[in-house]
Amino acid sequence: MTPAQSRAARALLDWTQPTLAEAAQLGLSTVVDFEKNRRIVSNEAITAIRQALVAAGVIFIDQNGNGPGVRLRDRQD
Repeated sequence: MTPAQSRAARALLDWTQPTLAEAAQLGLSTVVDFEKNRRIVSNEAITAIRQALVAAGVIFIDQNGNGPGVRLRDRQD
């Protein structure tokens, strides 16, 4: 997951960084630093961010060199 995917996923969910931090059970500074590329955060923190977004309905897209993206899960999924 890239910082841009995290920002885009939050936008789709209409989540703030504090909301994501709470959902991922991380400190706000970890989310902010990851999304702004301020520092390298742990793989565990990135996994927690991704899992929180997936649990909220985000699907991560990494298709054939077209670049990473995100979308919301269909209601039927």
